[in-house]
Amino acid sequence: MANLLVRNVDEALVAMLKERAGARGVSAEAEHRQILFDALSRPKKRTLAEALASIPDVGIDADFERVQDSERAHVFD
Repeated sequence: MANLLVRNVDEALVAMLKERAGARGVSAEAEHRQILFDALSRPKKRTLAEALASIPDVGIDADFERVQDSERAHVFD
């Protein structure tokens, strides 16, 4: 395993890290490892283009055409 040294960390941040670690009953070092793991191991977010490209082809546009019914156009009258 590699070692990681982080310099010039604000004292208030270190205090918050220690407090969070204490609440979980682990060392500050273990909490730091967990925070890094959680932050960096999340799945990559998809772009809008990727999300749109993943939508399955379920028909032609005409299948979803909105038909305006003149009798039901005024629902709240």
